[in-house]
Amino acid sequence: MIIDKRNEFASATALNTGGAGTYNVGDVIDLSVANDLGGDGALYLVIQADSTITAGASGTVAFQLVSDAGSALETDGSQSVHFSTGARTVGAGIPAGTVLAAVQLPMEGSKPYERFIGIQQVTGTAAVTAGKINAFLTPDVARWKAYDSPSQS
Repeated sequence: MIIDKRNEFASATALNTGGAGTYNVGDVIDLSVANDLGGDGALYLVIQADSTITAGASGTVAFQLVSDAGSALETDGSQSVHFSTGARTVGAGIPAGTVLAAVQLPMEGSKPYERFIGIQQVTGTAAVTAGKINAFLTPDVARWKAYDSPSQS
């Protein structure tokens, strides 16, 4: 997998440990020059746990790709949400190395990308108590997976 540092939102970036709410995580990417995301080829968003993510007993966490007109992405619902992982119960923890998202960026369609794009953490019910993530855009995703072969015994 190729990672361009200019297309990286978070590199071992600590999650927000505040209560339930929406928080910006890491950096934003300015689309003022090139805003045709994945126009000629596929571009993928990858989010992975860099260290174990923990939360209170009933805590949930979701991550979303958003865009906004300003570099300080809004968290009040006025930002454009282009993708969300959906809420995930943290339970005993989300182990380091877990891929939380590996998805092709949505085309602009009915919701155009605004000037700045970034990642937001959505904490539900109980606060996240620890954890770090990596989040970036890449033209290729490591999707290799080993499968058991019936002929191997």
